[in-house]
Amino acid sequence: LLALLASWPTAATPASSPTPSPEEAASIFADLSPSELRAVRDFLLSRPELGLAPSRGAPPASNTLFLVELLPPRKEQALGYLERGGPRPRRRARAVIFFGGQARPNVTELAVGPLPHPLSYRPLRPKGGRAIPFSARPVSQREYELLQEALARELDPLEPLLRHITGFGLRNCSRRCLTFSDVAPRGLAPGERRSWLVLQRFLEGFFLHPVGLEVLLDHRDPDPRRWAVRQLWYNGRYFSSPRELARAFERGTLAPVPLEDPPPSHPLFSSYEPRGTFSTDTPTCTHGAKVCEPQGRRYRLRGNRLEYGGWSLAFRLRSSAGLQLFDVRFNGERVAYEVSVQEAIAFYGGHTPAAMQTKYMDAGWGMGSVSYELAPGVDCPEVATFLDVHHMYDADGPMRFARAICIFELPTGVPLRRHFDSDFRGGFHFYAGLEGTALVLRTTSTVYNYDYIWDFLFYPNGVMEAKVHATGYIHATFYTPQGRRYGSRVHTHLLGNLHTHLVHYKVDLDVAGTANSFETMDVRFENISNPWSPGHRRRRLSPGAGGALGVSGEGGRWDTPGEPDPAALPPPCPCCLCRYHLAVTRRHEDEPSSSSIYGQNEPWEPLVSFESFLRNNESLEEQDLVAWVTVGFLHVPHAEDIPNTATPGNAVGFFLRPFNFFDEDPSVASRSPVI
Repeated sequence: LLALLASWPTAATPASSPTPSPEEAASIFADLSPSELRAVRDFLLSRPELGLAPSRGAPPASNTLFLVELLPPRKEQALGYLERGGPRPRRRARAVIFFGGQARPNVTELAVGPLPHPLSYRPLRPKGGRAIPFSARPVSQREYELLQEALARELDPLEPLLRHITGFGLRNCSRRCLTFSDVAPRGLAPGERRSWLVLQRFLEGFFLHPVGLEVLLDHRDPDPRRWAVRQLWYNGRYFSSPRELARAFERGTLAPVPLEDPPPSHPLFSSYEPRGTFSTDTPTCTHGAKVCEPQGRRYRLRGNRLEYGGWSLAFRLRSSAGLQLFDVRFNGERVAYEVSVQEAIAFYGGHTPAAMQTKYMDAGWGMGSVSYELAPGVDCPEVATFLDVHHMYDADGPMRFARAICIFELPTGVPLRRHFDSDFRGGFHFYAGLEGTALVLRTTSTVYNYDYIWDFLFYPNGVMEAKVHATGYIHATFYTPQGRRYGSRVHTHLLGNLHTHLVHYKVDLDVAGTANSFETMDVRFENISNPWSPGHRRRRLSPGAGGALGVSGEGGRWDTPGEPDPAALPPPCPCCLCRYHLAVTRRHEDEPSSSSIYGQNEPWEPLVSFESFLRNNESLEEQDLVAWVTVGFLHVPHAEDIPNTATPGNAVGFFLRPFNFFDEDPSVASRSPVI
């Protein structure tokens, strides 16, 4: 490794000018272009020592390229280029390779560069230098194809039972086929790869059509012919093999639950087809209110650089985890080096084995790569700017995702600020107000059943908001009376399982520079003697400790009240991301993210241990700090989640707000108030 590092090319090239243009500055954070993705692929395929084969159709016991995406520059190099006239950082790629065709299979990550014409590569190791076990790899499309084949083969003895109770099958089924949803983690201990599969009828919204059969399939062996069903659950009973379940059906000791045939002339309850009526006669077949831009756009997009009012920033859409902002500035002064989505988690409860096992960590499902097309007029206003993205995730080449990102200015429907100055005689001295608007940067992640709508909003007064809406289909299981302890019955044979959504963000704040301190502030009551009326006592508010949280630097002219309050950390936990609303750490290059694409299938000994970020007892005074923010909500499904969970009431997020950073509200620079 040392020899490889010594031969790695220099990380930067001479700058073309002391001060890069805004577009040049943002481009160091831009996603890899299709030509760069192809260049990395071709270079790695040409290296005989890697022995790579095309991923499509390759068996698990092959060496395949799974993921290629940008490897961002080191912060020190980026700031040197952006602020001090230093050399431009060389563009590099992160490549993930599944080495299944070796005596000891593993997953290896490589840094490949320089781009656009790569010449060499070197290994990338997670913090601690551990090797990535082969069992931790995400499931590829080819593995899903093999799972489908193994399931049909293993469940062949159950084909008569499945036809009897569902009217659907796994073989020769034409338009009446069964499918499955798999859950994770895939086992109970490191190294396992055993997945519970929920069988469903392949209808529109098949997530809401479980048939009552769940199957534990072991697919750890590199030879798919040796994959086998280890256990089954049907309607509340466990069976050790498909033949045992088939015999119980043949002997009459199994009470099957036949499912009704889908209605031929009525919309499915899981479909989007209109049905029912409203009690008023107000029109719903015409367009509702729309966003318009009567005098053109008030934002500017140049490459991956976005400007709006005082705001400027660079952005990208990572295949691995989603939206990532860099070099976020207001009026030319950086307020954050990076703000990014890290992980989305959903922990479920249930009575069935699949439900009780489900603990989704969506970075392990390529959360950023499932950024499908946004519909104008529904997902984003028609006047929005739509951008295509290219992913090379579980594919042999770059894949274009049309309209995966949208950008638009949104009227908030409430004034940013206003005042009516009454004269208390029926008139007024003055009225003044400023229309409420925000610039929205949006994408979505459709991780199987759930759709996450990811927003970053930028307000004219220097406030930034990160928000996520949850919608799509609920993760549901077959209804049994015992299951009602863990959810709600939402249809005849359907239980909506209760679950908790948690979303993790990284916020690398640079408040007037990188030398920041973490502070907390609370407000408490003081019981004092009234100074203007002795003998009376008053309660007044004063700064305390433990409530409001902030990262401070040398900013505006006003002082920040309160004193830092050191907080005791809770004890370690298996999923430490979800233990903290906010955790603040010193920034380290070997801690670029709080999760990884491997955490889903190796949660017991995670390659990225967020807890280790917190346990080094480092000072948070005058340091380069990162805030790790967790937001979430409990979802108890109900009938109104059919067919889909609605966005109202299912959104969470956080704000970054200036606190005495400016001398006054910076939105006074707007030339559009009404006075």
